[in-house]
Amino acid sequence: MRLNLAQLKGYLSKGLQPIYLISGDEPLQMGEAADNIRAVAKKDGYLNREIFSVEGNFNWNQVILATDNLSIFADKKIIDLRVPSAKFGKEGSKMIIDYCQRPAADTLLLISTAKLTSSSLKNRWVQAVEKIGVVIQIWPLMEHDLISWLQQRLSKRGLQLDSMGLKILASRIEGNLLAAAQEIEKLYVLYGEGLLTTAQVQTVVADSSRFNVFNLTDAVLSGRVNRMIKILHGLQAEGIVAPVILWALNRELRCLFELKTATNKDDIFRRYQVWGNRKSLINKAVMRLNLVDLQQAFIMSAKADRQIKGQQSGDSWETLLEICLQLSSVKVIQMP
Repeated sequence: MRLNLAQLKGYLSKGLQPIYLISGDEPLQMGEAADNIRAVAKKDGYLNREIFSVEGNFNWNQVILATDNLSIFADKKIIDLRVPSAKFGKEGSKMIIDYCQRPAADTLLLISTAKLTSSSLKNRWVQAVEKIGVVIQIWPLMEHDLISWLQQRLSKRGLQLDSMGLKILASRIEGNLLAAAQEIEKLYVLYGEGLLTTAQVQTVVADSSRFNVFNLTDAVLSGRVNRMIKILHGLQAEGIVAPVILWALNRELRCLFELKTATNKDDIFRRYQVWGNRKSLINKAVMRLNLVDLQQAFIMSAKADRQIKGQQSGDSWETLLEICLQLSSVKVIQMP
């Protein structure tokens, strides 16, 4: 069966299929589709998961063994197969065809892959999946669909925008849903729940496009202190408000802390929408920083929050600089 993303949630409520294939080039929607499937599977008792990333000379026998290998407690499990290149080759295609003929009991096979071409969708292995499972194709959102998606995303945060504000937001993010999700988070941090004005959207989103706070976090994570200081001062000069900077730093700080204590990093990368080369940047920061460093940064973050709200004396921008230096592994001397 083939479904679009909008149909997936309703179809999942009717019960799980033995295999799901998610194909597309939009990482946020793909990640959320996979999350929905895994969430329903977890409620149905699929508590174990094995993840395979197909790169280079991948050994497909690993997947075959995983589907054949039952735990001693016979727990249900998910085989999470990720093929970013969308190249399965003869060995991979054969493995999936054979699996579809004899799907393993108490096992759910979840395949995520880049966008499949029209000719690829006619391959025997795709047709085999479609026969016993579900194929979900993720397409970029066109203008009307993008506006609807933005409205839904804003609504989840208790935010509302008029038609002009929605058009401005859509034009600023240029169809990049990851950027859109981040912009909506910033709007929520700045203004809280309620009706947003067009002027508020123009101010926040325009500033973001001109001087990107995520350039600051990348400089912090890479330990490039001179660049970090330059960007932070530039953001302040451009009028970017302190809560936006604190939100961006806190987001990275929570991600680093969870990765430092996690056994499965892929779940955290997906939750914080970390993709591609940025994984390497984050991993290096995790290796460089220890839990004491991160705990100290949390303390500084709470201090900055109180200063922004007028609950503690001091300059919040100085505290933001201290947080940046702490996460850049520059020791900050705390004055009494």
